[in-house]
Amino acid sequence: MIGIGTLINSAAIVIGGIVGHFTGRLFGKDSQDSLSKACGISVMFIAVAGAMQGMLKADGDSIISGKSMLVVLCIVLGTIVGELAGIEKGFEKIGEWLKNKTGNSGDKQFVSAFVDASLTVCVGAMAIVGAIQDGISGDFSTLAVKSVLDFTIIAVMASSLGKGCVFSAIPVFILEGGITLLAGLVSPVMTDLSVSYLSLIGSILIFCVGINLVFGKKIRVANMLPAVIFAVIAAYLPWGF
Repeated sequence: MIGIGTLINSAAIVIGGIVGHFTGRLFGKDSQDSLSKACGISVMFIAVAGAMQGMLKADGDSIISGKSMLVVLCIVLGTIVGELAGIEKGFEKIGEWLKNKTGNSGDKQFVSAFVDASLTVCVGAMAIVGAIQDGISGDFSTLAVKSVLDFTIIAVMASSLGKGCVFSAIPVFILEGGITLLAGLVSPVMTDLSVSYLSLIGSILIFCVGINLVFGKKIRVANMLPAVIFAVIAAYLPWGF
């Protein structure tokens, strides 16, 4: 059944968020703060692993780094577009609307939890590639693996940030569901090179989410989202990175 991968992933996020929210009640404020920082550090290391996989390659006995120009151009151009479009404010407005509609107006962390969790589970190659596979052949194995990862990450985030993390299932459902429905159009664009570039830039954005979890709101990560579009475009440029 086409689309089951999106349903599984969305359900895993909701369940993980609920489990994390009720588990978090067992900890005091200081413990929750420590959990938030631990989650941030974990997210940062996951992101570093993904970024290094894209930037480092073995050359005999040496390890060579590359794609620095790709990273700079995509991040800078993407941030300019995102700042002009006000993507972060859009996410926050959605978060505020959800907070009020779900009776959580007193939850001061709801919006930031929703934004940070949404960015963590939406940004990455697995969401796009998995949705394409699901849409074309009904193969939801990639999204199933992602569901396990997202369940764990959201459970940990919700234990310290609260129930706002649960609602990150909404943008995941819209993103993956939309790509699944349009898989025939998206698939030709997502070559191996464009997926590699998207994974690299996506990992860097996830690293920025980790920074915000550890040090507080320092980076408007949502405004950097257009960087992943520039990453895909870069794969079709006549010169290499």
